[in-house]
Amino acid sequence: MRALVVFLAPVWLLAQQARDTCVECHTVMEGELQKPALLMKGDVHTASALSCADCHGGDRFSDDPTVAMNKAKGFIGKPKRTEIPQLCAKCHSSPDFMRRYRPQQRVDQFELYKTSVHGKRLATGDETVATCIDCHSVHDIRGVKDNQSPVHPLRLPDTCGRCHADAQKMAKYKIPTNQLAEYKTSVHWSALAKRGDLSAPNCASCHGNHGAKPPEVESVSAVCGSCHVLFAQLYEKSVHQPIFSAASGGGGCIVCHSNHGIHQPSVAMLAGPKAVCSGCHEAGSAGAKTAEQMAQLLDGLDASLTRSENTLTLADKYGMEVSEAQVKLLDGKENLVKARLMMHSFRIEDMSKPVEAGMGVAAETLRAGQAALHDKDVRRMGLAVSVFFIAITVAAIWLLLRRQESDGSGYIEASASQITKE
Repeated sequence: MRALVVFLAPVWLLAQQARDTCVECHTVMEGELQKPALLMKGDVHTASALSCADCHGGDRFSDDPTVAMNKAKGFIGKPKRTEIPQLCAKCHSSPDFMRRYRPQQRVDQFELYKTSVHGKRLATGDETVATCIDCHSVHDIRGVKDNQSPVHPLRLPDTCGRCHADAQKMAKYKIPTNQLAEYKTSVHWSALAKRGDLSAPNCASCHGNHGAKPPEVESVSAVCGSCHVLFAQLYEKSVHQPIFSAASGGGGCIVCHSNHGIHQPSVAMLAGPKAVCSGCHEAGSAGAKTAEQMAQLLDGLDASLTRSENTLTLADKYGMEVSEAQVKLLDGKENLVKARLMMHSFRIEDMSKPVEAGMGVAAETLRAGQAALHDKDVRRMGLAVSVFFIAITVAAIWLLLRRQESDGSGYIEASASQITKE
Protein backbone atom coordinates (compact mmCIF):
# COMPACT_ATOMS: atom_id res chain seq x y z
CA MET A 1 0.00 0.00 0.00
CA ARG A 2 2.82 2.37 0.91
CA ALA A 3 4.51 1.60 -2.41
CA LEU A 4 1.28 2.48 -4.25
CA VAL A 5 1.03 5.78 -2.42
CA VAL A 6 4.65 6.57 -3.25
CA PHE A 7 4.03 5.67 -6.89
CA LEU A 8 0.86 7.77 -7.19
CA ALA A 9 2.18 10.81 -5.29
CA PRO A 10 3.97 12.43 -8.30
CA VAL A 11 0.85 11.90 -10.43
CA TRP A 12 -1.31 13.55 -7.77
CA LEU A 13 1.12 16.48 -7.50
CA LEU A 14 1.13 16.99 -11.28
CA ALA A 15 -2.67 16.95 -11.31
CA GLN A 16 -2.74 19.53 -8.54
CA GLN A 17 -0.25 21.76 -10.34
CA ALA A 18 -2.26 21.54 -13.56
CA ARG A 19 -5.41 22.73 -11.81
CA ASP A 20 -6.43 26.35 -11.98
CA THR A 21 -9.57 27.07 -10.01
CA CYS A 22 -9.60 30.65 -11.35
CA VAL A 23 -10.18 29.32 -14.87
CA GLU A 24 -12.56 26.61 -13.69
CA CYS A 25 -14.81 29.14 -11.95
CA HIS A 26 -14.70 31.91 -14.54
CA THR A 27 -15.35 29.48 -17.40
CA VAL A 28 -18.84 28.69 -16.04
CA MET A 29 -19.65 32.35 -15.37
CA GLU A 30 -21.29 34.69 -17.90
CA GLY A 31 -20.48 37.94 -19.68
CA GLU A 32 -17.44 39.95 -18.66
CA LEU A 33 -16.60 37.54 -15.82
CA GLN A 34 -16.32 34.65 -18.26
CA LYS A 35 -14.42 36.56 -20.95
CA PRO A 36 -10.90 36.37 -19.40
CA ALA A 37 -11.11 32.56 -19.11
CA LEU A 38 -12.02 32.29 -22.80
CA LEU A 39 -9.44 34.76 -24.05
CA MET A 40 -6.47 33.36 -22.20
CA LYS A 41 -6.52 30.11 -24.21
CA GLY A 42 -4.37 31.81 -26.85
CA ASP A 43 -2.29 33.88 -24.44
CA VAL A 44 1.51 33.54 -24.45
CA HIS A 45 1.49 33.30 -20.66
CA THR A 46 -0.92 30.36 -20.72
CA ALA A 47 1.33 28.66 -23.27
CA SER A 48 4.17 28.99 -20.74
CA ALA A 49 2.00 27.42 -17.99
CA LEU A 50 1.59 30.72 -16.13
CA SER A 51 -1.77 31.25 -14.44
CA CYS A 52 -4.12 34.01 -13.37
CA ALA A 53 -2.52 33.98 -9.92
CA ASP A 54 0.88 34.92 -11.37
CA CYS A 55 -0.55 38.36 -12.18
CA HIS A 56 -3.55 38.73 -9.89
CA GLY A 57 -2.20 36.82 -6.89
CA GLY A 58 -4.20 34.35 -4.78
CA ASP A 59 -4.26 30.56 -4.58
CA ARG A 60 -4.99 28.83 -7.92
CA PHE A 61 -5.39 25.40 -6.25
CA SER A 62 -8.09 26.24 -3.69
CA ASP A 63 -11.77 25.57 -4.38
CA ASP A 64 -12.73 27.98 -1.63
CA PRO A 65 -13.14 31.53 -3.04
CA THR A 66 -12.32 33.06 0.31
CA VAL A 67 -8.96 31.28 0.22
CA ALA A 68 -8.32 31.61 -3.50
CA MET A 69 -8.89 35.38 -3.36
CA ASN A 70 -7.36 35.99 0.06
CA LYS A 71 -5.10 39.03 0.27
CA ALA A 72 -2.90 37.03 2.61
CA LYS A 73 -2.22 34.84 -0.41
CA GLY A 74 -1.19 37.93 -2.37
CA PHE A 75 -4.52 38.44 -4.14
CA ILE A 76 -4.74 41.95 -5.66
CA GLY A 77 -7.73 41.47 -7.96
CA LYS A 78 -7.98 43.99 -10.79
CA PRO A 79 -4.92 46.26 -10.60
CA LYS A 80 -5.20 50.02 -10.91
CA ARG A 81 -4.10 51.43 -14.28
CA THR A 82 -1.26 53.30 -12.63
CA GLU A 83 0.03 50.00 -11.21
CA ILE A 84 -0.03 47.97 -14.46
CA PRO A 85 3.48 48.77 -15.79
CA GLN A 86 5.04 47.94 -12.43
CA LEU A 87 2.97 44.73 -12.24
CA CYS A 88 4.17 43.56 -15.68
CA ALA A 89 7.72 44.55 -14.76
CA LYS A 90 7.63 42.17 -11.80
CA CYS A 91 8.46 39.44 -14.32
CA HIS A 92 9.57 41.29 -17.44
CA SER A 93 12.30 43.23 -15.64
CA SER A 94 13.77 40.13 -14.02
CA PRO A 95 16.59 38.56 -16.08
CA ASP A 96 16.48 35.40 -13.96
CA PHE A 97 12.74 34.94 -14.46
CA MET A 98 12.67 35.81 -18.18
CA ARG A 99 15.60 33.51 -18.90
CA ARG A 100 13.32 30.58 -18.11
CA TYR A 101 10.80 31.55 -20.79
CA ARG A 102 12.19 34.14 -23.24
CA PRO A 103 15.97 34.41 -22.73
CA GLN A 104 16.34 36.60 -25.84
CA GLN A 105 13.79 39.17 -24.68
CA ARG A 106 14.96 42.51 -23.33
CA VAL A 107 14.31 43.25 -19.67
CA ASP A 108 14.54 47.05 -19.76
CA GLN A 109 11.06 47.75 -21.13
CA PHE A 110 9.81 49.21 -17.86
CA GLU A 111 12.80 51.51 -17.53
CA LEU A 112 12.24 52.70 -21.09
CA TYR A 113 8.54 53.16 -20.44
CA LYS A 114 9.29 55.47 -17.52
CA THR A 115 11.21 57.75 -19.92
CA SER A 116 8.36 57.87 -22.45
CA VAL A 117 5.64 60.50 -22.67
CA HIS A 118 3.19 57.82 -21.57
CA GLY A 119 5.24 56.79 -18.55
CA LYS A 120 5.91 60.35 -17.42
CA ARG A 121 2.24 61.28 -17.58
CA LEU A 122 1.22 58.10 -15.80
CA ALA A 123 3.64 58.94 -13.00
CA THR A 124 1.72 62.20 -12.48
CA GLY A 125 -1.52 60.26 -12.05
CA ASP A 126 -2.86 60.63 -15.60
CA GLU A 127 -4.70 57.33 -16.05
CA THR A 128 -5.79 57.96 -19.65
CA VAL A 129 -2.34 57.44 -21.15
CA ALA A 130 -1.29 54.13 -22.69
CA THR A 131 -0.04 51.35 -20.44
CA CYS A 132 1.15 47.83 -21.34
CA ILE A 133 -2.36 46.43 -21.76
CA ASP A 134 -3.48 49.16 -24.16
CA CYS A 135 -0.89 48.02 -26.69
CA HIS A 136 -0.43 44.32 -25.90
CA SER A 137 -4.01 43.52 -24.80
CA VAL A 138 -4.83 41.86 -21.46
CA HIS A 139 -5.77 38.20 -21.28
CA ASP A 140 -5.07 37.27 -24.91
CA ILE A 141 -1.52 38.62 -25.21
CA ARG A 142 0.27 37.25 -28.26
CA GLY A 143 3.85 37.31 -29.46
CA VAL A 144 4.96 40.25 -31.58
CA LYS A 145 5.42 37.99 -34.63
CA ASP A 146 1.88 36.63 -34.33
CA ASN A 147 -0.17 38.33 -37.05
CA GLN A 148 -3.10 38.54 -34.63
CA SER A 149 -1.07 40.53 -32.12
CA PRO A 150 -2.00 44.22 -31.82
CA VAL A 151 1.73 45.05 -31.91
CA HIS A 152 2.45 43.02 -35.05
CA PRO A 153 3.98 45.44 -37.62
CA LEU A 154 0.85 45.37 -39.79
CA ARG A 155 -1.47 46.02 -36.83
CA LEU A 156 0.63 48.46 -34.84
CA PRO A 157 -0.49 51.65 -36.66
CA ASP A 158 -4.15 50.87 -35.92
CA THR A 159 -3.26 50.02 -32.32
CA CYS A 160 -1.62 53.43 -31.86
CA GLY A 161 -4.52 54.97 -33.75
CA ARG A 162 -7.04 53.69 -31.22
CA CYS A 163 -5.91 56.58 -29.03
CA HIS A 164 -4.10 58.94 -31.36
CA ALA A 165 -6.92 59.04 -33.93
CA ASP A 166 -9.53 59.61 -31.22
CA ALA A 167 -10.31 63.33 -31.10
CA GLN A 168 -11.98 63.05 -27.70
CA LYS A 169 -8.97 61.34 -26.09
CA MET A 170 -6.45 63.70 -27.65
CA ALA A 171 -8.39 66.90 -26.96
CA LYS A 172 -6.83 67.56 -23.56
CA TYR A 173 -3.33 66.97 -24.94
CA LYS A 174 -3.94 69.23 -27.96
CA ILE A 175 -2.44 66.59 -30.24
CA PRO A 176 -3.61 66.31 -33.88
CA THR A 177 -5.54 63.15 -34.73
CA ASN A 178 -4.76 62.89 -38.45
CA GLN A 179 -1.47 60.98 -38.11
CA LEU A 180 -2.92 57.54 -38.85
CA ALA A 181 -4.91 58.77 -41.85
CA GLU A 182 -1.83 60.51 -43.26
CA TYR A 183 0.41 57.53 -42.58
CA LYS A 184 -1.91 55.30 -44.60
CA THR A 185 -1.28 57.51 -47.66
CA SER A 186 2.50 57.20 -47.29
CA VAL A 187 5.12 55.13 -49.09
CA HIS A 188 5.92 53.48 -45.76
CA TRP A 189 2.39 52.11 -45.32
CA SER A 190 2.33 51.07 -48.99
CA ALA A 191 5.52 49.04 -48.50
CA LEU A 192 4.20 47.52 -45.27
CA ALA A 193 0.60 46.73 -46.24
CA LYS A 194 0.67 46.34 -50.02
CA ARG A 195 4.11 44.83 -50.60
CA GLY A 196 4.18 42.91 -47.31
CA ASP A 197 7.54 44.37 -46.25
CA LEU A 198 7.38 43.95 -42.47
CA SER A 199 10.65 45.86 -42.10
CA ALA A 200 9.03 49.03 -43.49
CA PRO A 201 8.68 51.87 -40.94
CA ASN A 202 5.66 51.93 -38.67
CA CYS A 203 4.95 54.16 -35.67
CA ALA A 204 7.49 52.43 -33.41
CA SER A 205 10.27 52.70 -36.00
CA CYS A 206 10.38 56.48 -35.60
CA HIS A 207 8.85 57.07 -32.16
CA GLY A 208 10.15 54.04 -30.32
CA ASN A 209 7.96 51.48 -28.59
CA HIS A 210 8.32 51.28 -24.80
CA GLY A 211 10.31 54.50 -24.69
CA ALA A 212 7.94 56.26 -27.09
CA LYS A 213 8.76 59.90 -27.61
CA PRO A 214 8.06 62.26 -30.52
CA PRO A 215 11.30 63.03 -32.42
CA GLU A 216 12.38 66.58 -31.72
CA VAL A 217 13.80 68.85 -34.42
CA GLU A 218 17.36 68.02 -33.47
CA SER A 219 16.74 64.28 -33.91
CA VAL A 220 14.49 64.18 -37.00
CA SER A 221 17.33 63.79 -39.50
CA ALA A 222 18.92 61.13 -37.29
CA VAL A 223 15.64 59.20 -37.14
CA CYS A 224 15.20 59.34 -40.92
CA GLY A 225 18.91 58.68 -41.40
CA SER A 226 18.73 55.41 -39.49
CA CYS A 227 17.22 53.94 -42.67
CA HIS A 228 18.15 56.54 -45.32
CA VAL A 229 21.82 56.63 -44.42
CA LEU A 230 23.32 58.06 -47.64
CA PHE A 231 20.59 60.69 -47.95
CA ALA A 232 21.30 61.85 -44.40
CA GLN A 233 25.04 62.08 -45.04
CA LEU A 234 24.52 64.31 -48.10
CA TYR A 235 21.94 66.42 -46.29
CA GLU A 236 24.33 67.02 -43.36
CA LYS A 237 26.82 68.61 -45.79
CA SER A 238 24.23 70.58 -47.74
CA VAL A 239 23.33 74.24 -47.64
CA HIS A 240 19.94 73.34 -46.15
CA GLN A 241 21.24 71.62 -43.02
CA PRO A 242 22.06 74.79 -41.05
CA ILE A 243 18.84 76.42 -42.29
CA PHE A 244 16.62 73.50 -41.25
CA SER A 245 18.52 72.72 -38.03
CA ALA A 246 17.09 72.97 -34.54
CA ALA A 247 19.07 76.12 -33.87
CA SER A 248 17.26 77.80 -36.75
CA GLY A 249 13.88 76.42 -35.72
CA GLY A 250 13.71 74.22 -38.81
CA GLY A 251 12.32 70.74 -39.16
CA GLY A 252 15.00 68.74 -40.93
CA CYS A 253 13.79 66.18 -43.46
CA ILE A 254 10.10 66.84 -42.77
CA VAL A 255 10.36 70.35 -44.25
CA CYS A 256 10.36 68.78 -47.72
CA HIS A 257 9.06 65.27 -47.12
CA SER A 258 6.51 65.78 -44.32
CA ASN A 259 6.37 63.32 -41.43
CA HIS A 260 3.48 60.86 -41.37
CA GLY A 261 2.20 61.39 -44.93
CA ILE A 262 5.49 60.79 -46.74
CA HIS A 263 4.76 60.31 -50.44
CA GLN A 264 6.88 58.93 -53.27
CA PRO A 265 9.45 61.63 -54.15
CA SER A 266 9.34 62.96 -57.72
CA VAL A 267 10.61 65.87 -59.84
CA ALA A 268 7.27 67.55 -59.14
CA MET A 269 8.76 68.41 -55.74
CA LEU A 270 11.46 70.45 -57.51
CA ALA A 271 9.56 72.30 -60.20
CA GLY A 272 5.97 72.90 -61.20
CA PRO A 273 2.81 74.15 -59.51
CA LYS A 274 3.19 71.84 -56.50
CA ALA A 275 6.93 72.23 -56.06
CA VAL A 276 8.12 72.01 -52.46
CA CYS A 277 11.05 74.29 -53.25
CA SER A 278 8.70 77.14 -54.16
CA GLY A 279 7.69 77.37 -50.51
CA CYS A 280 11.06 78.97 -49.76
CA HIS A 281 12.49 79.99 -53.16
CA GLU A 282 10.57 82.55 -55.21
CA ALA A 283 10.25 82.05 -58.95
CA GLY A 284 13.31 83.36 -60.76
CA SER A 285 15.54 83.20 -57.68
CA ALA A 286 18.84 81.33 -57.72
CA GLY A 287 17.39 78.53 -55.61
CA ALA A 288 14.37 78.13 -57.87
CA LYS A 289 16.59 78.01 -60.98
CA THR A 290 18.79 75.35 -59.38
CA ALA A 291 15.72 73.27 -58.55
CA GLU A 292 14.43 73.61 -62.12
CA GLN A 293 17.81 72.59 -63.51
CA MET A 294 17.85 69.52 -61.25
CA ALA A 295 14.36 68.59 -62.45
CA GLN A 296 15.43 68.93 -66.09
CA LEU A 297 18.47 66.71 -65.52
CA LEU A 298 16.40 63.99 -63.86
CA ASP A 299 13.60 64.20 -66.43
CA GLY A 300 16.08 64.09 -69.29
CA LEU A 301 17.86 61.00 -68.00
CA ASP A 302 14.60 59.26 -67.13
CA ALA A 303 13.17 59.94 -70.60
CA SER A 304 16.34 58.73 -72.34
CA LEU A 305 16.44 55.52 -70.32
CA THR A 306 12.74 54.90 -70.98
CA ARG A 307 13.21 55.38 -74.75
CA SER A 308 16.15 52.98 -74.74
CA GLU A 309 14.23 50.43 -72.68
CA ASN A 310 11.22 50.58 -75.02
CA THR A 311 13.47 50.09 -78.05
CA LEU A 312 15.21 47.09 -76.48
CA THR A 313 11.87 45.59 -75.42
CA LEU A 314 10.57 45.88 -78.98
CA ALA A 315 13.73 44.28 -80.39
CA ASP A 316 13.49 41.47 -77.85
CA LYS A 317 9.85 40.94 -78.83
CA TYR A 318 10.96 40.33 -82.43
CA GLY A 319 13.42 37.73 -81.22
CA MET A 320 16.59 39.78 -81.60
CA GLU A 321 19.52 39.19 -79.25
CA VAL A 322 19.72 42.29 -77.01
CA SER A 323 20.34 40.70 -73.60
CA GLU A 324 23.75 42.34 -73.22
CA ALA A 325 22.28 45.79 -73.84
CA GLN A 326 19.43 45.08 -71.40
CA VAL A 327 21.94 44.23 -68.68
CA LYS A 328 23.91 47.37 -69.54
CA LEU A 329 20.72 49.42 -69.19
CA LEU A 330 20.63 48.50 -65.50
CA ASP A 331 23.78 50.60 -65.05
CA GLY A 332 21.88 53.57 -66.46
CA LYS A 333 19.01 53.05 -64.07
CA GLU A 334 21.48 52.82 -61.21
CA ASN A 335 22.90 56.19 -62.26
CA LEU A 336 19.39 57.64 -62.19
CA VAL A 337 19.06 56.43 -58.59
CA LYS A 338 22.44 57.97 -57.79
CA ALA A 339 21.38 61.26 -59.37
CA ARG A 340 18.25 61.35 -57.23
CA LEU A 341 20.41 60.61 -54.21
CA MET A 342 22.96 63.34 -55.06
CA MET A 343 20.10 65.83 -55.29
CA HIS A 344 20.23 66.01 -51.47
CA SER A 345 23.61 67.70 -51.68
CA PHE A 346 21.88 70.49 -53.67
CA ARG A 347 24.96 70.88 -55.86
CA ILE A 348 24.44 70.72 -59.63
CA GLU A 349 28.02 69.60 -60.23
CA ASP A 350 27.58 66.58 -57.91
CA MET A 351 24.32 65.60 -59.56
CA SER A 352 25.61 66.06 -63.12
CA LYS A 353 28.18 63.24 -62.84
CA PRO A 354 25.73 60.32 -62.53
CA VAL A 355 23.39 62.03 -65.02
CA GLU A 356 26.14 62.22 -67.65
CA ALA A 357 27.13 58.61 -67.00
CA GLY A 358 23.50 57.53 -67.26
CA MET A 359 22.98 59.47 -70.50
CA GLY A 360 26.01 57.67 -71.95
CA VAL A 361 24.50 54.30 -71.08
CA ALA A 362 21.12 55.36 -72.49
CA ALA A 363 22.70 56.42 -75.80
CA GLU A 364 24.76 53.22 -76.07
CA THR A 365 21.86 50.89 -75.34
CA LEU A 366 19.56 52.86 -77.64
CA ARG A 367 22.03 52.37 -80.51
CA ALA A 368 22.16 48.66 -79.71
CA GLY A 369 18.36 48.45 -79.81
CA GLN A 370 18.11 50.42 -83.03
CA ALA A 371 20.83 48.29 -84.63
CA ALA A 372 18.93 45.15 -83.64
CA LEU A 373 15.73 46.53 -85.17
CA HIS A 374 17.62 47.49 -88.35
CA ASP A 375 19.10 43.99 -88.48
CA LYS A 376 15.58 42.64 -88.12
CA ASP A 377 14.43 44.74 -91.10
CA VAL A 378 17.42 43.60 -93.20
CA ARG A 379 16.71 40.00 -92.36
CA ARG A 380 13.07 40.43 -93.27
CA MET A 381 13.98 42.06 -96.58
CA GLY A 382 16.43 39.25 -97.32
CA LEU A 383 13.78 36.70 -96.42
CA ALA A 384 11.28 38.44 -98.72
CA VAL A 385 13.77 38.44 -101.62
CA SER A 386 14.59 34.80 -100.99
CA VAL A 387 10.93 33.86 -100.94
CA PHE A 388 10.40 35.83 -104.20
CA PHE A 389 13.18 33.97 -106.02
CA ILE A 390 12.06 30.64 -104.58
CA ALA A 391 8.56 31.37 -105.85
CA ILE A 392 9.92 32.20 -109.34
CA THR A 393 11.98 29.01 -109.34
CA VAL A 394 9.00 26.91 -108.32
CA ALA A 395 6.88 28.57 -111.02
CA ALA A 396 9.56 27.94 -113.67
CA ILE A 397 9.84 24.29 -112.66
CA TRP A 398 6.08 23.93 -112.81
CA LEU A 399 5.93 25.49 -116.32
CA LEU A 400 8.76 23.25 -117.49
CA LEU A 401 6.98 20.16 -116.24
CA ARG A 402 3.78 21.25 -117.93
CA ARG A 403 5.64 21.77 -121.21
CA GLN A 404 7.29 18.39 -121.01
CA GLU A 405 3.94 16.79 -120.26
CA SER A 406 2.47 18.60 -123.30
CA ASP A 407 5.31 17.55 -125.64
CA GLY A 408 5.13 13.98 -124.41
CA SER A 409 1.38 13.62 -125.05
CA GLY A 410 1.78 15.00 -128.66
CA TYR A 411 4.48 12.47 -129.48
CA ILE A 412 2.33 9.62 -128.20
CA GLU A 413 -0.66 10.76 -130.28
CA ALA A 414 1.48 10.99 -133.48
CA SER A 415 2.91 7.51 -132.95
CA ALA A 416 -0.56 6.04 -132.45
CA SER A 417 -1.79 7.66 -135.69
CA GLN A 418 1.15 6.24 -137.68
CA ILE A 419 0.51 2.73 -136.43
CA THR A 420 -3.16 2.98 -137.40
CA LYS A 421 -2.29 3.95 -140.99
CA GLU A 422 0.03 1.04 -141.40
